[in-house]
Formats: sequence, structure tokens, C-alpha cells
Amino acid sequence: MITLRQIQFALAVARHKHFKRAAEECNISQSALSLGIAEMEKNLGVSIFERNNKQVVVTPIGEELIQRAEKIFLDAQQLVERAHAGQKDLGFGMSIGFIPTIAPFYLPVLLPIVREAYPKFEMNVVEKTSEHLVNMVQTGRLDAAVIALPYDTSSLEVSTIGDENFFILVHEDNSLSKEKKISPAKLKKQPLMLLGDGHCLRDHIMEVCKFQRNTGQDMFRDASLNTLVQLTLNNMGLTLVPEMALSQMSAYPNLKEIPLDAPTPHRTLAIITRPNYPRAADMNLLLDLFKQALIDSKMK
Repeated sequence: MITLRQIQFALAVARHKHFKRAAEECNISQSALSLGIAEMEKNLGVSIFERNNKQVVVTPIGEELIQRAEKIFLDAQQLVERAHAGQKDLGFGMSIGFIPTIAPFYLPVLLPIVREAYPKFEMNVVEKTSEHLVNMVQTGRLDAAVIALPYDTSSLEVSTIGDENFFILVHEDNSLSKEKKISPAKLKKQPLMLLGDGHCLRDHIMEVCKFQRNTGQDMFRDASLNTLVQLTLNNMGLTLVPEMALSQMSAYPNLKEIPLDAPTPHRTLAIITRPNYPRAADMNLLLDLFKQALIDSKMK
């Protein structure tokens, strides 16, 4: 008899096409994951994956079985969610994702608020890009995720948390440091450092500023936002940060935070869940706390 754990292993391998990365996702050793897959294939009497030293390929029959396995795993997850929905408010934990341009600024404010209101509630935090988080919510690997809009969420339920704007970080020695506001036209004449493709903050900045796709120094395409802040601190260029990050910028007195002169709001924070998510009442309780945390995170 195959187990849900084995199904989880198979789904992870199918996503990553890589046993090591799948094992890391499942928080087990690669040998344990390989053993689980082998036992599953033995019980089914078919090979789900073809392996060699270079790649992992899903077999034709494996493709069909993986599709069925996704539905089984999601149904099992929803069974647990439905059982938890009948318990007391936030009586069971949740796994909630956050994008990298929200997590480091928002969580230090959010988690104390949640813990004060519901001391026994456990929030398992996952930090990934929007693309990964949307997929993880859709497939039942996350209860919910906090992302920034606009983003394609057509297959999910969306609850708005609130809006925020972008600010330009400049070194005090930069010629723009005395400006009250900075327009996108002036930004284009500066050594602008932006996150790389795959980060929705970059996409939102591009949209708000009406920039061309190749705007921004390409050498920093794989950098984190914190790296761009540190480079700005050393007067190597300038970057943009979300409003919730400003409270942490007070640690850098040589940096100036100047509003972006572009139509507002610049982005909207939202919680995404699956349609008909059984713990909607619990999510509504969290939504109120998340809204308060966003307000608090923007207070300097």
C-alpha cells in the first residue's frame, strides 16, 4: 500500500526533476526519499521516474499517476483542513508563505501581534518568490501566502491586506539626495540597481515607472534587496524599497529615503488561498491582524 508520504516524495521529484532538491523540500535525506520512491514504484508495479547521472525524467505512465497523485494529496490536505476548521479559533497551525520583499520587513512586526492575540497558534513561515508560492497554495503545500499585487491570481481567492508605496534609497552624497520627490525620468539617468527577473518587486517598479525591461544594472540580477541596500550605502548606485522597509533604514544615517513621484499606490499586499478553503473563518481572523501589522510596519 502506498502512503501519503510517498506521494509527497513523488510530487516533489516531479516538480524539481532532481532527487536532492526534492529531499531538501521534504526535509529528509536523499537516500530516504529514494527508498520511498522505490517502494512506491514497487507497490504500483511501474516506474514513475527514469534516472541517470544527468537528469530525472517522468515516464509516460508516471505523468498520469502524478496528475492523480496531485489530486489525492490535495484532497487529503483538505480533509485535514476541514477537521481543523471545526475546532476553536486558530486552534491548529498553518503554513503561510511570504515573498522575499515582504518577509524581512513585515514578519518582525506581524509575528509579535499574532502571538499576542493567539499564543498557541503556530505559523510555519515559508519564504519564496510569488511564482513558487502561488503553486504551493494551489497544490495544498501551503495554507495561504502573502504576495504583492498586481499578480496573476485568477485561480485563487484573494483578500486584500493594504497598499504601500515605493521609496528611492540614495546616499547622502548623491546629487538627488536633496530632492523632495524623484521622478522615474530622473531615475533612468542614475546607476539604478534592481532585483532580477522572478521578483515581483522588479515587475511592479517597471510597471509604475514605465521602464523598459532592461532598465537597471544587469550585474545585480541575482542579488537580494538587502545586498542592493548595502551597495547603496557604499554609494555604488541607488535602489528602491517598499514603504514597510523604511523603519529598518534608520540604522543607516547616510541613506536618504525619497518618495517615488509616480501614481499611487505602487503595490497592494494580499493573502491568497484556495477556493473554498475550509478554514476561511481562521483566515479572516488572521487577515485583521495582518492589516494591523501592515499599518504598524509603515510607522517610523
